Amino acid sequence: MTGVIEERDDRDVVTITLDRPHVKNALDAEAFLALGDALRAAARDGARAVLLTGAGGNFCSGADLSTQSEDRPVHPIVGMREVGRTVMALHHLPIPTLAKVDGVAVGAGLNLALGCDLIVASSRARFCEIFARRGLTIDGGGSWLLPRLIGLHRAKELALLAEILSAEEAASLGLVNRVVPAEELDHMADEWVSRLASGPTLALGMTKNLLNQAAGLTMAEAVEAEAVAQSVNFATQDTTEGFRAFLEKRDPDFLGR
Repeated sequence: MTGVIEERDDRDVVTITLDRPHVKNALDAEAFLALGDALRAAARDGARAVLLTGAGGNFCSGADLSTQSEDRPVHPIVGMREVGRTVMALHHLPIPTLAKVDGVAVGAGLNLALGCDLIVASSRARFCEIFARRGLTIDGGGSWLLPRLIGLHRAKELALLAEILSAEEAASLGLVNRVVPAEELDHMADEWVSRLASGPTLALGMTKNLLNQAAGLTMAEAVEAEAVAQSVNFATQDTTEGFRAFLEKRDPDFLGR
């Protein structure tokens, strides 16, 4: 049992479900490796969007610490560099990603959600950078993601105090894009991932890359990167279709190439 389920539908949406509900989808070594493999497979096999979610009413409670020895704690993952490879597979995925969050998203689980391009959460979702409560430092890419999303001082508040946030509090900070009642979560996530999968896949992938790298660039470097990306777009079928649809006053039918 890897604890990760992959499903691909006729929209070319890959749904990756963290499936260890008995521990609120905490990831052990095998599950972390399987998640990285699933993300790399989606990038390799022509998927147009990824939906990341959890089974049993929770997103992910972080790394599985249930096997720790009380007198000599040992990190349960094969190594933090392997965790990093999984995190980077998500970060570098050249297609849009959406996290559907219900229940708890804490520790590395929260940072996996934050690593997605968009987050839709249910009103009963709860969020926490829980590491300090366990005597640990922040991981899962959180040290890079948090200050870029909410600013340095807010990031330090969440990481150092390790307080639990409600869905509404997370939304007010800018950690999630939308909060909806639990009974509407599936519908909202399905609507958004459908829109992502039907978009101009190459252009969306380059757009997310431009935004991800912008904080480390000068304005001149960003403008040059935009120019390079647009030159690539003009060689694609989707850009041709976008212009044709505009002239014909209809919605475009993008094919992802």
